[in-house]
Amino acid sequence: MSFSTRVLDHFRSPRFAGELAGASGVGEASNPACGDVLRVWIRTDQDRVVEASFMAEGCAPVIACGSWLAERVRGALVSEIASLGPGDVEAGLDGLPPASSHAARLAVEALRGALEAARRAPQSQPPRPTSARRDGD
Repeated sequence: MSFSTRVLDHFRSPRFAGELAGASGVGEASNPACGDVLRVWIRTDQDRVVEASFMAEGCAPVIACGSWLAERVRGALVSEIASLGPGDVEAGLDGLPPASSHAARLAVEALRGALEAARRAPQSQPPRPTSARRDGD
């Protein structure tokens, strides 16, 4: 099985790997047939993904897809990335062998889960100013 230079680069030097504290949403996807698991964390502000990260347990293509995805969605509008599909992930990595196409599907499923979780999460409200007035004043 031969991997593109981009797949090997993302596998050997993954970008934004690790859990993202304070994430707005987390998504997970797994392939029970091979045991691969991919988690994606995103932090959103308004309609923009300001940070993203991933953790993968599995083959080189799963790690590469998670890395590429986290790099791709950082700074992107949610509306821009909501329609990303497995083909977009594969194209971003200059292709995957047919036996590895499941990795791109896991990346997209995990991203969709994270986007949905962020959409459902309560939006944080800025603190309200407190009055300096005390009872009896």
